[in-house]
Amino acid sequence: MYSHETQYRVRYADTDQMGFMYYGNYSKLYEIGRVEAFRNLGFSYKVMEDGGVMMPVYENKSRYILPAFYDELLTIKTIIKSIPSARAVYNYEIFDSKMNLIHTGETTLVFLRKDNNRLVVAPKELRDCLSPYFE
Repeated sequence: MYSHETQYRVRYADTDQMGFMYYGNYSKLYEIGRVEAFRNLGFSYKVMEDGGVMMPVYENKSRYILPAFYDELLTIKTIIKSIPSARAVYNYEIFDSKMNLIHTGETTLVFLRKDNNRLVVAPKELRDCLSPYFE
């Protein structure tokens, strides 16, 4: 299993009229978590996309436990429980500034060739970066 944590400060533009982080913005946190988890492995989304492989979201699940508030520093924990094949499943735990669990989520993404929109296996470079965490 591989996991990585990154932080995000809730901006005013992220909040709704009640002062809570707007529910639609949690998907943005998932993306931030995924990109930073890959960056931490030494793998770049941009390089993968420039090489012709895209990762569209296939499924998105969210569970709202407690609200996040303006100017709060959140911790986004991204968890990869298995090495991706043609699909990759990411789990997320989001914590408030006191490390209370406030949100959980899961996304499934697929690997597609950019030139023909057909499924492909995850790039070997990504699988190689992840493999030490699954031995």
